[in-house]
Amino acid sequence: MPESLKSRYGLLRSLLIYRHPGRQRSLRRFYRPLIQPDDLVFDVGAHLGDRASAFAGLGARVVALEPQPRLFAWLERLTRRSGRVTCLPLALGAVPGRLSLSGSRANPTVASLSASWRDQVRQARTGFDKVDWDEAVTVEVTTLDALIDRFGVPAFCKIDVEGFEAEVLAGLSRPLASLSLEFVQGALDRARECVDRLHSLAPYRYQVVAGEQRYFLFDDWVDARSIDQWLLAGAGGLASGDLYARRVPEAESTADRVS
Repeated sequence: MPESLKSRYGLLRSLLIYRHPGRQRSLRRFYRPLIQPDDLVFDVGAHLGDRASAFAGLGARVVALEPQPRLFAWLERLTRRSGRVTCLPLALGAVPGRLSLSGSRANPTVASLSASWRDQVRQARTGFDKVDWDEAVTVEVTTLDALIDRFGVPAFCKIDVEGFEAEVLAGLSRPLASLSLEFVQGALDRARECVDRLHSLAPYRYQVVAGEQRYFLFDDWVDARSIDQWLLAGAGGLASGDLYARRVPEAESTADRVS
C-alpha cells in the first residue's frame, strides 16, 4: 500500500473508532463522577481528542497534548468549537528536551517514545507484533511540572503514551488528585513502575477499566499493594486497559496510619 494511502487509512480508522456517534455521550457519562464543571484537566496523548471533547462537554477546562503533527492538526480541528480546549503539539517526559517519536501510518494510536516498550510488546505477541512502526519524527518534550507551572494543578490527568507513562510521572514532583494510566499486556512492569512512583508521592486508591469499556472492573477502589499484586499476577489476562488512581484524602490517610 502506498504511504499516502496507508496514512489516510490509519486516520480514517481512528476517526471511525474514536469519533463515532454515541461515543461522546458514553464518555461523558463515565467521567461525570470524576470531573466537575470548571475543573482543569490534562489530556496527555490526546490523539483525535475524543476524551478532550468529553471533558470539555462536562464543563472542564482542558489542556490537550498530542505530538504527532498529522494528528495534532485534526485535534485542533475537532476540538475548536468547544472553546474550552487548549491544544499543544508536545510530548511529556522526565525532563524537557527533544526525542524521536516512532509512529505507524496505519495505526497512529500506537506512536511511542520508548524503543524498549516497542520491543517488549512485539515479543509478547499480543497484537503489537503486527504493528509496523514505519515513521519517526523528532518532537518537543516538556514535563508535567512545567505544564502545572504554566496552567495550574489539574483535578484529573489522563495519560496514554504507549509505554512512556513512567517517564511522564518522573517529571511530576507533587501528587495529583486523580489520574489515569494505560497498561498493556506484555509490559505490565511499566504499570507497576507507575504505581510505585505514585505511591512515593502520596497514598492512592486504584480502579481498572478493561480496554475501551465504560465501567470499573472492581467492586471498590483498592490500595497500591493490591493493584501491584493484580498486575504482577497478569492483570486478569486483559490485553490492555487503564488504571485509575485517586489520591486518598489526608484525613483518611492519617486514620490508616494510626490504625
